Amino acid sequence: MNADRRLIQKLMETIHNRPERTISFREYMEICLYDPEFGYYMKEKDRIGRDGDFYTSASIGGVMGEVVARYIADTVKLWGVHKPCSLVEWGGGTGALALQILDELKRSFADVFESLAYISIEVSPAHRAVQADKLREHTNRIRWMTSEQWLLQGSWERVIVLSNELLDAFPVHLVQMRGGRPYEGRVGWDDAAGWFAVSFPEEAEPAVREYVEAWGAGLEEGQRLEVNLAAAGWLQTVGAAIQSGEVLTIDYGDRAEELYAPHRFQGTLMCYEKHRAQSDPFQHPGNQDITSHVNFSSLIRAGEAAGFETKAYTTQKQFLVDNGILQLLQDTLLSDPFSPAARRNRAIRQLLLSDQMSELFKVLIQKKGELR
Repeated sequence: MNADRRLIQKLMETIHNRPERTISFREYMEICLYDPEFGYYMKEKDRIGRDGDFYTSASIGGVMGEVVARYIADTVKLWGVHKPCSLVEWGGGTGALALQILDELKRSFADVFESLAYISIEVSPAHRAVQADKLREHTNRIRWMTSEQWLLQGSWERVIVLSNELLDAFPVHLVQMRGGRPYEGRVGWDDAAGWFAVSFPEEAEPAVREYVEAWGAGLEEGQRLEVNLAAAGWLQTVGAAIQSGEVLTIDYGDRAEELYAPHRFQGTLMCYEKHRAQSDPFQHPGNQDITSHVNFSSLIRAGEAAGFETKAYTTQKQFLVDNGILQLLQDTLLSDPFSPAARRNRAIRQLLLSDQMSELFKVLIQKKGELR
């Protein structure tokens, strides 16, 4: 089993030190992904791309960032480029999307580029180091901040907060329905199996129950689901720091009625390692990504509570088409099929036609405030 033994030891000690000898699944996921020493996202390793565990839209041909840059340029032009504005990327990973956006803005929208400050908020020291190297040509345009620093400097005006595949990796409560009520998943050590195991011994906490009451009307007996309280909390916290601007969320997920339908009886939890996908979060602790689908219904409501209105909610495919991806296609009938233009066209087709990204990924744009 490809697991991080140091992380396993830490999990076992944490479980042993609790009176009930269990921890919530949410805490288990948080340790696996974000433990400062051994968490999956905190270690120096390739996670994205051919040598990593999964691909993101930004890792396919560089086209995603160009289209996002076009959207940003159009938005800033509507605001007017005579005043400074900020683009804040939350959880930018390797900096691939940031580089694509900044390169395209500099190349095609120089007036917007000159008015724009780019702020990167990244919890992983390993990712911050990679970003600093990858974005060295734009160093004078970028500031690295912690989330606390950024929040303390609000209220921000003329700001776009961008997240790409961020919220799906927030730690979630794992819940099972019994007798019409949600029971909280707790992780303990199974002596017989010699490994971690999940059980559902008691009713979930009030916040989880409220979430299930709000979004889980059709849940069946025994059905499992993930409750991502942190995603809505993040949006409300970010919203409180914004005076005027937008939040652009790109992630995989759907509305609540789809996420919690009967055909999702086992939930949406997925794990990725070396481009292999499976649903067992206990298989490779510390060495695999753990994710769940985002409830966009919850994000829309949380945004409204924070003073946002929904500007757009659509599939990633439609967002790309609406913002000019087809204009990036090039005529390659007479050229080398392995030329940069041909590779670029293949990347565009992959983004538009791949079931994994074109329809499953959604784009939510929420706006707030009057520009001054």
